[in-house]
Amino acid sequence: MTNTLILITFIVYSVILFIISWWTGRKATNATFFIGDKSSPWIVVSYGMIGASLSGVTFISIPGTVGAEGFSYMMIVIGYLIGYFVIANVLLPIYYKLNLTSIYTYLHTRFGIVSYKTGAIFFLISRLIGASFRMFLVIYILQKFMLDSLGVPFIVTTLGFVVLILIYTFKAGVKTIVWTDTLQTTFMLASLIFTIFYISNSLDKSVLELFQEINTKGFTDMVDTDFKSKNFFLKQFLSGAFIAIVMTGLDQDMMQKNLSCRNLKDAQKNMITLSWFLVFVNLIFLILGGFLLLYANTYGIKISGTSDNLFPTLALQHFGIIGALIFIIGLISAAYSSADGAMTSLTTSFSIDILGVDRKSNISPKRAIQIRKQVHFGTALVTALVILGYSLINDQAIITKLFTIAGYTYGPLLGLFSFGILSKRSINDYLVPLIAIVAISFSYLLKMISPQIFNGYEIGFELLIINGLLMYLGLWLISIKKTDAL
Repeated sequence: MTNTLILITFIVYSVILFIISWWTGRKATNATFFIGDKSSPWIVVSYGMIGASLSGVTFISIPGTVGAEGFSYMMIVIGYLIGYFVIANVLLPIYYKLNLTSIYTYLHTRFGIVSYKTGAIFFLISRLIGASFRMFLVIYILQKFMLDSLGVPFIVTTLGFVVLILIYTFKAGVKTIVWTDTLQTTFMLASLIFTIFYISNSLDKSVLELFQEINTKGFTDMVDTDFKSKNFFLKQFLSGAFIAIVMTGLDQDMMQKNLSCRNLKDAQKNMITLSWFLVFVNLIFLILGGFLLLYANTYGIKISGTSDNLFPTLALQHFGIIGALIFIIGLISAAYSSADGAMTSLTTSFSIDILGVDRKSNISPKRAIQIRKQVHFGTALVTALVILGYSLINDQAIITKLFTIAGYTYGPLLGLFSFGILSKRSINDYLVPLIAIVAISFSYLLKMISPQIFNGYEIGFELLIINGLLMYLGLWLISIKKTDAL
C-alpha cells in the first residue's frame, strides 16, 4: 500500500510538470529554450532558484552533518551573501551589457576562441559529473527504500527519471524550468516544515523546546576556531563567498535563469533576494538535522552506514506513510529542480559554445531548433550513462572522489573570469588549456601534502580559491600589457 501510494503521488506530480511544460511550451523557439524570451518575473525566478541552488544531495546530506559538525555549515552560507553581492554588481552587469545567452561567450570576447572553448568544456565536465551524481544519489535512495521491493531494476529507474526530465524540458527549456522550479521549491520547503512539526508532535515538545535542547547539546555551534580544522570559520566564510561566485555566477545552469529576467535590474533583485532566501532555508535544514538526531536518540534508533542515511531512514522506516510520502515528494522536488536546469544548461552550452548554432549564418532557425533538440536528447542519454556508471562502481569512496573532481574544474573558470575582469592585459590564448591543467594539478598536489608541510593544516573548501589563484597567476605569466578590457 505504501509503495502504491508513493507511486501514484509520483505520477500525479509528473503530470503536473507536463501540464506546466505544455503551457510554457506554446510557440516555443530557441530563444524560449535558452533564455525564456527574457520574460521571466524576477521574484518567480528567485523563489524557484532556491530549489535549484540546493539539490537531492543537500536535502539528504545537510541534516546528516549536524551530529559531527554542528551548524558550522552556516558559515559557508553566510559567505554566500558576499558572493551573491559580487554576482549582482559585477558579473550580471557584464552579462547583460554583452547580451549573452551563454556566459562563456564573455571569454571569447575578452581573450579568444581557445579560452572560450576551454571555459565551456570545463563547465560541461563539471555540470555533467555533478548533476549525474546528484541524480544518482536520489535514484539510489528511491531504489533502496522503495523500488527494489517492487522488483524494478536500477536501469529502469534511471532511464525513467531522465526521460521524464527530458520530456518536460524538451520544448521550452528555461521558460518551463522557471515555473516548475517554483512548484518544486514549494514542495521541498513544505516537506522540511512538515517533518519538523511531525517530530515536534511525536516528541510532545514545541519547536522552541526542541531547538533549546539541540542548542544545549551543542548541535547549533557554528564557529570552529581551530585554524587547522577544515571547518575553521574564516575558511568556511571565505570559501562560501567564492563557492557562490563560481557555482552560481560562473555556472551556465544558474545564470541561464537570471538571464531570462526582463532586465538587469530585475536580475539583480533576483540575486540579492535569493541570497537571503538561502540563508533561511539552509538554517531550516540544519535545525531539521538536530531534530532528527533527537528523534533517533529518543527512540533508540540506530542509523547504519553514513550520516546521509539519517533523514531517509527515519522518514521512510519510522515516520509512517504520511511522513514517508512527504519525504519522497520533497526529495523528488529537490532532485528535479537541480537536474532539469542542469540538462537544459548542458544543452545550451553545447549548442552555443561548442556547435555555435547562434553564430553560423548557414544554420537556419528551423535547423538550429533541430540541432538543439538533438543535443538535448544526447545530453539526457549521456547523463543516464554516467548515472549507470556510478552504480557499477559500488565504492562510495570512489564516487565521492569523482564528485570532488567536478570541484577542481571550477577553479580555472574562477581564474579566467577574474583575470578578464580585474586586469587590463591580454593573454596567449593558445596556452590557456595548459595553464588550466597545471593549476588543477598543483591544487591537487597541494591538497594531498598540506597536512605534512603545514603542520597538520587541512585544505577544505578553500581549495577552490587556491585553484583559481593559481590559474590567475598562470594567466599573468602568459599575458602582455593591454590598454582596454571589458
